[in-house]
Amino acid sequence: MQIIFIHHSCFLVELDDKVLIFDYFDGDKVEGMHFTGKLPSYEPDTKIYMFASHSHKDHYDMDILRLTDKYPNIHYVFSKDIRISPHFLSKHGIDPAVRDRVTFVSPDNTYHVDDLDIMTLRSTDAGVAFYVASNGVSLFHAGDLNDWYWDGGSKADNQRLTSAYRAAIRKIKGMHFDAAFVPLDPRQGDHYADGILYFLKNVDCNVIFPMHYWNDANVIKRFITEYPQYKSRIK
Repeated sequence: MQIIFIHHSCFLVELDDKVLIFDYFDGDKVEGMHFTGKLPSYEPDTKIYMFASHSHKDHYDMDILRLTDKYPNIHYVFSKDIRISPHFLSKHGIDPAVRDRVTFVSPDNTYHVDDLDIMTLRSTDAGVAFYVASNGVSLFHAGDLNDWYWDGGSKADNQRLTSAYRAAIRKIKGMHFDAAFVPLDPRQGDHYADGILYFLKNVDCNVIFPMHYWNDANVIKRFITEYPQYKSRIK
């Protein structure tokens, strides 16, 4: 297994016979931000599975559907909040037949796509988080599932989000992951690490890749400095 960070919350995982890509978007699709990561090129017959946890522009890019022209063995796994009607696709110059390559998923369900075992959790923002197992490897991609504590939010809203996050993580508490991709968002100020700390304390995972830090990688250094006991598990 090889894991490649693209940008923001997008990671690419190369397995023996397939490639998994999570939450890719073009680097200039988010207003006011510029991300420089690019997807590697593969042989045309490569099995590629592209996951999109929800429809936000920093997690989903409609143009990934155009990759069917390059990769005939590509398949998509999209949260059901991503809308791609035949009319919408035709309007944007995309063959409506691409819908046949999409598996739409809803929260708290299990799916089997080819030889992938997939389980979803309900996000505390939008869409889903993904558990994916294949080739003896187990992965977790949180999407926007996080303990979203906001200084400007009401106490009731913050408590509700914390409770919802912890309830979701408890559903995977007895599972093992070879790698997990979990938000570490500097916009949350002093609460930037609430979600990843709860995850580290409650989930059996070999390595955790922080994500969703908006090009501010210093937040990872801050976390390791403040919580050195987790340094060996953070990549």
